[in-house]
Amino acid sequence: MKISLITPAAQQTRNGNRHTSTRWAAMLRALGHRVSVATSWDGESVDVMLALHARRSHDAIRRFAFAHPDRPLIVALTGTDLYRDIRVDADAKQSMRLATRMIVLQEMGLKELTPTLAAKTRVVYQSADPIAPRPPLKTCFEVAVIGHLREEKDPLRAALALEHLPPSSRIRVTQLGRSLDSEMTRAAQAIMAVEPRYHWLGEAPHWKARRYLARSRIMVISSRMEGGANVVSEALMAGVPVVASKMSGNIGMLGEHYPGYYPVGNERALAKLLYRTETDREFYEALKRLCRQRQKLISAAREKRSLALLLREVALKRAA
Repeated sequence: MKISLITPAAQQTRNGNRHTSTRWAAMLRALGHRVSVATSWDGESVDVMLALHARRSHDAIRRFAFAHPDRPLIVALTGTDLYRDIRVDADAKQSMRLATRMIVLQEMGLKELTPTLAAKTRVVYQSADPIAPRPPLKTCFEVAVIGHLREEKDPLRAALALEHLPPSSRIRVTQLGRSLDSEMTRAAQAIMAVEPRYHWLGEAPHWKARRYLARSRIMVISSRMEGGANVVSEALMAGVPVVASKMSGNIGMLGEHYPGYYPVGNERALAKLLYRTETDREFYEALKRLCRQRQKLISAAREKRSLALLLREVALKRAA
């Protein structure tokens, strides 16, 4: 089949949407399909459209649906879709109505949808390539935070937690990601000016971010809203335990009973949890074990198989 894969992330960007579109395009091509990746639909005649982001890709979704009402249209819901836009944004709502099928990136995403919408939605966990382990720094207990600095990610929560650690702690936070907000930039710089244990390194290429992740003792994902973060898949594949804000998208990735959660936006609770990972070896090893158990969800073979089954399903639906 000929597939138009629409993503709001331009080719030069380094964010989750772009990584997802690049990976899915490679998998679909490996399955024998012809795939074009673009930020908008140019009217090209294709058999299927697969669009990431119900709100931001709405124009392409709407135009394709009205031009080809008989052709499959798959919409993948992002975190801002699931946990904000589908409740308040007319474009996002219309995108969901027009979709033949939808994708969520973790199982808890289904609970955000009405029964009618959930019935046409499939769960596709994002995979990550294996990462060779690297020896951790001996001079500190390094905590990684990886991702662009924007409000939805609550990106400075780990940095703010440093103030609430006891003097005996050896925790250091290394943060990678471009700031998308001038106020966030000033806040990160202000913390660095007074907190020697916080290092914001800015944007880094994917390979470099993976190397920092592989040497870290812990990765923190502090999001306020999250559809199913690819960086969590990266951490799981690297064998790096995750400490996460307790919100639906993270629970869907790590499991309902995972003990490494803290309340969203609470840096004191995060500090307490990080200190426990540093000082309680049994707890730390339990987090590692539970994260290893989740690796089966994020294998590339499973993700590719999920996409293949979805395309087969929409093809059969069209033929019927």
